[in-house]
Amino acid sequence: MAALAALIALSPLLAVIAIAVLIDSGRPVLFRQSRLGSDAKPFWFFKFRSMKRGLGGSAVTSGGDARITRIGHILRPYKLDELPQLWNVVRGDMSIIGPRPEVPQFVDLGDPKWRAILSVRPGIADLATLVYRNEEAILAGLPDGERHYREVLLPVKMALSVHCIRNRSFRFDLRLLAWTLRYSFAPRGFDSARILHAFSLKELA
Repeated sequence: MAALAALIALSPLLAVIAIAVLIDSGRPVLFRQSRLGSDAKPFWFFKFRSMKRGLGGSAVTSGGDARITRIGHILRPYKLDELPQLWNVVRGDMSIIGPRPEVPQFVDLGDPKWRAILSVRPGIADLATLVYRNEEAILAGLPDGERHYREVLLPVKMALSVHCIRNRSFRFDLRLLAWTLRYSFAPRGFDSARILHAFSLKELA
C-alpha cells in the first residue's frame, strides 16, 4: 500500500520525467530488464530509460559512459530513474527494503551467499547499493569495468546484502531508508565510510 500511495503522490513528478525522457531521446520511456527475484524467479525490472537505445557494450555502467543520455545525467545522480520500481513493489516482484535484484549473468546459484540473497524478495533500498551508490565513479576509467564489478565489487556487495538480511529489524529498515533518502537528495555529500560506521561495519570502511 505504501508503494501505491507513493506512486500516486509522485505521479506529477513521474509524468514530468517521462516527458523529459521522451523529448530528449524518444521512445521507449521505460527501460525493462530481466532480473532475478526471490527463489531465483525472473521478473521484469523497470527504470526510466537513461541510456541511448540500441547500443551494446558492458553490462555495467561507469562514470562518463557515452551511452548515458542528457536527461540520464540528471536522473541518475539522484536515483530518479529508479522510481518506476515502485510499480515492481505494487506488483509484488520487489519490496521497499531488500537486496537489489541482479541480472542473471552475474548470479551463481551454487554460491551460498546468492542462495541467501535469493531467499528473500529483492528491494529498492539496500545497504550494498547505498554503500556503493558511487559505483559508476569507481568503475570510471577502468580497462574492464565489468570484470572489476564481478571480481571486486560484487563479492563485497553480496556480503553487505547478506549482513542486511541477517540483521533486519524495523529500526534497521528505518535507518537504511533514512540514509538512502538523504543521499538521494544530497548526493554530493555522499560518504560511504560514514555509512559503514553507522551500520557497525567499520572493518570495511
